[in-house]
Amino acid sequence: MTKLTLSLAIGDYDRARPLIDGRVQVDGVDLVPSVLSPEETFFRAFRHAEFDICELSFSSYTVKTSRDDCPYIAIPAYPSRAFRHTSLYVRKDRIKRPEDLKGKRIGLPEYQLTANVWGRAILADFGVMPSDVTWVRGGLEQPGRPEKIALNLPPEIKIEQAPADKSISQLLSEGDIDGILTPRMPSCNLTDPNVGWLFEDPTAAATEYYKRTGIFPIMHVVGVRKSLADAHPWLPGALFKGFQQAKALALDLLADTSATKVTLPFVEEQLVRAKELMGDDYWSYGIEPARPTLDAFLKHHHAQGLSSRLMAPEELFHPATHEAFSV
Repeated sequence: MTKLTLSLAIGDYDRARPLIDGRVQVDGVDLVPSVLSPEETFFRAFRHAEFDICELSFSSYTVKTSRDDCPYIAIPAYPSRAFRHTSLYVRKDRIKRPEDLKGKRIGLPEYQLTANVWGRAILADFGVMPSDVTWVRGGLEQPGRPEKIALNLPPEIKIEQAPADKSISQLLSEGDIDGILTPRMPSCNLTDPNVGWLFEDPTAAATEYYKRTGIFPIMHVVGVRKSLADAHPWLPGALFKGFQQAKALALDLLADTSATKVTLPFVEEQLVRAKELMGDDYWSYGIEPARPTLDAFLKHHHAQGLSSRLMAPEELFHPATHEAFSV
């Protein structure tokens, strides 16, 4: 069989690197990889569908899939997962606890960012609902940033545009807003002593959250162009297998602590703690292992006015990837 030559856009993650450098091969496919930032990949994918296979914002993908106008179908491989208690930055001289954000102004780069869906879900646990806040949208460090996709939010969601000449990091430092919800740390967090994390110990807060909910938030999924999946029904399953093998290889290397593979101290200790808290398959792929996370995300996504209907996890992923074979 002649192999398909397909483009792949993905971040430079240890769990994807074996596909990028060829240590893991996808059955029937020659990959042409591009290693890009999530912002560039998502913009090019959702504006122009430039890639055959690519990392996708889970939120943007769900918005478009709920409208039946997404050019991609996902496989349940999750190249990015993160607890987003580190995504909430506030004026520490005003905001002492999550409940203090009711009636306040919170900046964000885009309302529909996946990290921001999870951040609002965290706030909802403390009774701070999306309609309780005025959201101020703008570039994190550079003035002006459009939403990647057009949104049709319910009228109770209040969104203002940041001034055309100011970033939301500037606005927080100057006191014009009370907080920022963002996947990237704002520069003012390093320069302004009045700015800091909402949660003093975000790791402890995330650990309690996981123990209580079983949720390890999913940020990104992997999409394959629908036209390719329709023409080659074996392709989504082959890709899912490849991504699973790449992750398994990355985890084997991470566990080999004879020489640390990550430029960070205490890797062994962190690995032990992650397994004690979340089990050996702490970065699970597939629908069933991630069902509590998927169900929670879809519930909050719809409640926040982003998806036009409440979806089931199975609707998001190609049918060939719903189940795996056993030996």
